[in-house]
Amino acid sequence: MTQSLFKPYLAISIGVIAVSFSAILVRFSEAPSSVIAFYRMLFSCLILLPFFLKSSIGEIKRINKQNWILCIAAGTFLAFHFILWFESLQFTSVANSTVLVTMQPIFAFLGTYFLFKERVSFGGCVSIIVAITGSVLISASDFGHKDGALLGDMLALMACGLATAYFLIGQMVRKNMGLTVYTFIVYGISTLVLLVYVWGSNLELLNYPKEEWYIFILLAIIPTLLGHSLFNWAIEWVSTTKISMAILFEPVGAAILAYYIFKEGISVIQLIGSVLVLAGLSLFILMNTRSKVLDNNEINY
Repeated sequence: MTQSLFKPYLAISIGVIAVSFSAILVRFSEAPSSVIAFYRMLFSCLILLPFFLKSSIGEIKRINKQNWILCIAAGTFLAFHFILWFESLQFTSVANSTVLVTMQPIFAFLGTYFLFKERVSFGGCVSIIVAITGSVLISASDFGHKDGALLGDMLALMACGLATAYFLIGQMVRKNMGLTVYTFIVYGISTLVLLVYVWGSNLELLNYPKEEWYIFILLAIIPTLLGHSLFNWAIEWVSTTKISMAILFEPVGAAILAYYIFKEGISVIQLIGSVLVLAGLSLFILMNTRSKVLDNNEINY
């Protein structure tokens, strides 16, 4: 590895570790999922605000009505993605939840296939079948559990579907908007949607112990801004495909952290299912390095 590539790969490695902490921090929190999501988005917006005001505020005037509508849709999808994903962590294991949510590239490809009739290669079909088989094994391992683990798996898959919708909209909008302004606007809309949801659900918004506030702030700083900002920085030197492959290690890192922090084990069936999902995703990314879905994939949430 040349010296010029050492820093980008180091940034990617730190980014993977950072995003792996997302599920761990959520599991530590005792606040409702929607409240956790609200403060994650709110503090992310507050941290991004100086950068937005410095370089991107003038771009708002050039956003047309269609792109505003798409941004509102993206922010709404992102808000409910976080609600469902964080809620899934209350029922199923960190390993199961993160592996299932990571299936976003498969969901995105299926979405473009049905919506835009994009062709599916033989290798793409094989990778999709392998990944889906793995997800079925993961869910089957939780079938019949009284603690609602299967429900957690289903919530994680639903969260993955919402993240896919968010990413697909981002593909369209980012052609006409810069990364900073798009991220700030979508995060802001997501924050407002979550605030309305929390108020509508009559949930406590302010009265939390200081430990919870530490978690809210760390969720904004470590996985959201540090992790994904490092990915966005490294993409200038490293291909999107390699970064997409690196992100697949998030479930691995999260599972290792959960094992040592929460003593959360993993069964043989869960392990096989997880390996199949990650293998299918790896094959899919490698087989579709020129795919529009992957090359334009956002790495900013």
